[in-house]
Formats: sequence, structure tokens, C-alpha cells
Amino acid sequence: MPIQTLEPQRLYRQIAEQLRVLIGKGEFAVGARIPAERDLAKQLGVSRPSVREALIALEVEGWVEIRTGSGVYVLDRSHRTAPPANGAGTGTEWGPLEIIRARRLVEGETAATAAQHGKRKDVDAMRRAIKMMRELAARNEVPHEGDRAFHLAIVNACDNVVLTETVQGFWESRQGPIFARMIDYFETMTSWQAAIGEHEAILDAIAARDPGAARDAMHQHMDKFHQRFSASWRRAKAA
Repeated sequence: MPIQTLEPQRLYRQIAEQLRVLIGKGEFAVGARIPAERDLAKQLGVSRPSVREALIALEVEGWVEIRTGSGVYVLDRSHRTAPPANGAGTGTEWGPLEIIRARRLVEGETAATAAQHGKRKDVDAMRRAIKMMRELAARNEVPHEGDRAFHLAIVNACDNVVLTETVQGFWESRQGPIFARMIDYFETMTSWQAAIGEHEAILDAIAARDPGAARDAMHQHMDKFHQRFSASWRRAKAA
């Protein structure tokens, strides 16, 4: 297969472009199954999660169909006159897993700073956000609103507008089509229950004014978030 080794920057876009070119040249015919994620990762010399981001980008753009438990299949684009509306912006969208890694760095420090300098009102805002998450989850509703409120309460405790706008930017990036599709595939009510427990550990450390524990708890939360997005398709849908 004429696939080239990639440099480790903007990986999902490079992977998607190579696969797009191969599809366009007929290397993968309409209806054909693209090689498995693990095989593509080995041939490209990249991680399986990076391949996953690329495949989801291609799905958003209407090049492939992902069939959980079966594989990824090439779609017929001969009758398409324009890219699908929900694929707009994928060329410049941040990779979801890169966002999580960036959040780990930034929000680990905002949690530590909140533990040092946060006020009672800030801790109360975090508690209200977790309460909202629990209530939404109890109604079987995705608790995105409470999740966002929790992380913004932490950064607001730092009293730094640049940090606040940075964290808000991370949240706005979740509205991108690739991130949204990753959420559809890999977030479940079971994973949200785990995430609520992780949030509670962060809150406990901040309320105890322990910067090191707050940083560690945020790092653990982001690491587990990353792991959930890196789970196998089969395990993700079974959760």
C-alpha cells in the first residue's frame, strides 16, 4: 500500500489527507473496507488514537462510514456536489486528543492555583456544578452544562482573564464536528458517572487547600478522559 511515514505534527489531518488521496485514486474502492485501525497505525508509524481522529474526520466529511463492530467503509461520493454541512471547519479543527493533553497542562495548574487562592464562593460554585451534574445524570441527561460550570468555576478562582478565556476556548472547541462525533461514540452515562467521581476528587483537594493534590486529581481526570476516548470501539459502545 503506498502510504508514507508521517511527521508527528497535525497528525490526524495528515492521516486523513493520505487516506483521502488513496480513496480518490481508487486504492480503496467504494464499499471497500479500509484496513483496521491497528494496521493503519502500524503502517503510518503513529498511534491508534491519531488514526481514529482521522477516520472520524473522514466520516464527518462524508468519505467513509464507520460501522461499529464491523469496520470503516468507503462511501460513494460521485453524486455529492458539496461537502456535508456538518463537516465545515474540520480542516482547521483542533484534534480532540490534543485538546485533552493541552487541558491537562493548563487545568492542572488552574486547579492548583484555585486550591491556593480560591475563595469560599468559588468552592461553592464548584459544589453547585457537581450537584448539577449529578441531577442531570440521574435524569439520564448528559451533564455537559454542569461539567463546563465546574471547570469554569476552577479557572475563575484564579482571577486571571487570560486563563479564563483559554479554558473557555477549550470548551468552545468541543462544538467542532470531530470532537462532537468522538463524544457521540465514546461518552456514555457509565463514563459520566466515573467523571463525576473524578470531579469530586478535584473539589475535595481544592477545598482542602492542597495544590499538589488538586493538580494530581486534575491530571488523573484528564488522563482517564483521554483513555475513554482511546478505548476500543467495541468496548466504548458496550459501556
